[in-house]
Amino acid sequence: MLTVTQMLRKKGVVGKFVEFFGPGLDSMALPDRLTIGNMAPEYGATCGIFPIDAETLRYLSFTGRSAEHVQLVEAYAKAQGMWRDASSPDPVFTDTLELDMSTVEPSLAGPKRPQDRVPLAGAKAGFAESLPGLATTPAGTKVKVAGADYQLTHGDVVIAAITSCTNTSNPAVMIAAGLVAKKAVEKGLSRKPWVKTSLAPGSQVVEDYLKKSGLQEPLDKLGFNLAGFGCTTCIGNAGPLDPPIAEAIDNNGLAVASVLSGNRNFEGRISPHVKANYLASPPLVVAYALAGSMNIDVSSEPLGTGSDGKPVLLKDIWPTNEEIHAAVGKYISHEMYNRRYADVFKGPEQWQAIKPSGGKTYAWDSHSTYVKNPPYFQGMKKEAPKTFNDIKGARPLAILGDSITTDHISPAGSIKAATPGGQYLMEHGVKKEDFNSYGSRRGNDAVMTRGTFANVRLKNEMAPGTEGGVTTYQPSGEQMFIFDASMKYQKDGIPLVVIGGKEYGTGSSRDWAAKGTFLLGVKAVIAESFERIHRSNLVGMGVLPLQFTGGADRKSLKLDGTETFDIEGLSGDLKPRQQVHLTIHRKDGTAQKVELLCRIDTLDELDYFRNGGILHYVLRSLVA
Repeated sequence: MLTVTQMLRKKGVVGKFVEFFGPGLDSMALPDRLTIGNMAPEYGATCGIFPIDAETLRYLSFTGRSAEHVQLVEAYAKAQGMWRDASSPDPVFTDTLELDMSTVEPSLAGPKRPQDRVPLAGAKAGFAESLPGLATTPAGTKVKVAGADYQLTHGDVVIAAITSCTNTSNPAVMIAAGLVAKKAVEKGLSRKPWVKTSLAPGSQVVEDYLKKSGLQEPLDKLGFNLAGFGCTTCIGNAGPLDPPIAEAIDNNGLAVASVLSGNRNFEGRISPHVKANYLASPPLVVAYALAGSMNIDVSSEPLGTGSDGKPVLLKDIWPTNEEIHAAVGKYISHEMYNRRYADVFKGPEQWQAIKPSGGKTYAWDSHSTYVKNPPYFQGMKKEAPKTFNDIKGARPLAILGDSITTDHISPAGSIKAATPGGQYLMEHGVKKEDFNSYGSRRGNDAVMTRGTFANVRLKNEMAPGTEGGVTTYQPSGEQMFIFDASMKYQKDGIPLVVIGGKEYGTGSSRDWAAKGTFLLGVKAVIAESFERIHRSNLVGMGVLPLQFTGGADRKSLKLDGTETFDIEGLSGDLKPRQQVHLTIHRKDGTAQKVELLCRIDTLDELDYFRNGGILHYVLRSLVA
């Protein structure tokens, strides 16, 4: 998965459909295919797809689909020319890449991006190389943790989580993790005391086969207790670190690490206290919980000392493929899937106990801090505007660098008390311990708008030397939260823009990254390049994506945030991907004109934008 992600990101597949083909598919299990396909946002493609073949049918049968359903899939795929078997000719593609699967080696990805793959044997050196950009104190700094008998230093692993719905639905890697835990416990190893461990599979069947195989018990002994099902650490819901550990990290500028079996490790996503985040397979997550540090080469150095006083290496506890496959065959059956998912749509008892109010419209609770009637349709007219308006006198709300992710724009994790989001919750009677996360409060626009551009690792070049959702309000030069500045600008009727670098909007397709941008009063985002999903989402919220051309960018234009911008060429007959004109007015009275590419790419997107966004488009269509 990490090797393919790195290859495709290097190739450049933004906006492309990627299909996997070749003889390597003959031996690739469907869960492995799912894992690669689910990484499409990470390698930037519109989608990553695999052909339908006998392995597809085997998986459908095994996971409880009816014989009639499986037969229909096969018949349809063959009738449509979508079926693959050993005799099928390869499709014709516009471009291809080749991966010799025998060259794939154990890997992690980190410390900040899924495509930053590092070989397992090179992870120690890779962390040391990245340390100067992560830490604020010298290498070798050691800090005593209050009330504990150990010290923390740069590179210590404080979170090890088996998580992510896709990876934890892959029986082979989950059984492998359990076998590593079993062998480690038998050797007398335990996790390091500073490591917070958890197990959060995406499928309830995982609970069944780990218990049946006896592998949940050794996982429990190493701290990988079942925490729940679904999104946890992978989306920032690891829960708080022990306060003494968090204080030791924050008060001493330590760059500690997390290792998780998720898909995304963007800055600020996993934990506000953790600056280095690594993606790894579930069995490697167990190994790093035992080692407790990125400063250990787990491929060759001991993970710990066994009960016999001898050092234990990874190879001593790593299961063979034969052991894994034997356990999968023995302990996992299609009956497990049938039993767990026969009544899946009934929901648990808590869901069934909810009493709906009835009626055709939702009864909004004005006191709820979780679900709030959003303001998207305020002031909306029945007819869409006939023409677009040019943008005049816009101020920049933020000037950002390369690879700004949807996590930077709209974090899903914890809410800090000192931020506008935290202040809003406290004003509405919510205690700090009940803040929950941005992800859990995505039904409340007041919280989510305040959380937009509030990622703790966001660096706004308009406010140098700061991290987090901070900007410089113009023309006064006062530093304040981005949300507060937005409210002041909107009160004065001043339109806003955001300036970005390359690959703006990478990561998962978080709708709030576009919704929050819109509700902050941003009329346009001007970047060097866009990720497809976020660019499309911006258009869907009525925010104009514009792309620098001719080698221009924020650096060559020497933008510092004191400028105002006019964007012309929108009024009249706007067409997809046409040139528009940007005039930069500087505080010394000079002006500079730059050509931009309008990244409304299709006629459908033009219709959405003309209506003020896809929500307005759909509502007007329903009314009509």
